[in-house]
Amino acid sequence: MVRILLQLPQEYVDQFRPWNEMAKQVAYFCWAAAALVVLGHIVKLLLTREAKDRYDYINKSEIKLLWIAAIIFIVGACFYANSNIQELSTLWIFVRVFTTISMGTIAALVVQNLLKFYYPFFVEKRLKALRYQPRISPKTGKPMKLLSEEEEDAYLDEGMQAEENVFSMDYDVWMDPETKFVKIEKYSGHLHALQCPECNYQTFKVVKEEILKTPTASEEGELLKHYQCGYCGYKAKKTVTLKASSSAKFEESATTA
Repeated sequence: MVRILLQLPQEYVDQFRPWNEMAKQVAYFCWAAAALVVLGHIVKLLLTREAKDRYDYINKSEIKLLWIAAIIFIVGACFYANSNIQELSTLWIFVRVFTTISMGTIAALVVQNLLKFYYPFFVEKRLKALRYQPRISPKTGKPMKLLSEEEEDAYLDEGMQAEENVFSMDYDVWMDPETKFVKIEKYSGHLHALQCPECNYQTFKVVKEEILKTPTASEEGELLKHYQCGYCGYKAKKTVTLKASSSAKFEESATTA
């Protein structure tokens, strides 16, 4: 069977030219918008000098902004893939729309998985480096000292210590040895996921906490932390000893379920 390829009349092709041009313009606009989102994020990072401010910005915004940029880029790609229309029919419309939505969804899922399961490893390394990067004293211009868990309690009020005791917040205390200038930084105690011991993804989080025994002035208490992996569903438990002293922090000793 011999197939004869017929060239469509130019006037028939021309009727789709406005759509094709518009689709290309929309694609270019989306790609430019996605690039601007990423560029704006990079500029924000460059302009944010304080390590704590950069930590907070990366922690709260980076993955979300990259996801937004990716979606805008994929939408642009979908329009560009449909910017060469030369014929139109009901079947053609159905096939084209179905194919475009399917490919766009697959691309979005791939990016989502990369940002959710792989990219957090990279983010956590950067956040850790920023958190423990030596702070510079505004008094002397020299690096400050990060106080130990025991030393920092002298500079935290009862409310701050209570937040640390229930792991809702964590505080770092930096001190200038020469002038005794102190800087206190606040971090969320439940924000970051750990590496799952089962699947090795950075998706292992605390989902529930139970106080098994309330500490008193003379006796220690006990806290049970429930972990669950957001990817493979692996669960584990960890017991935490609550010191009898109200000013001391919890010491973790733990067991895996």
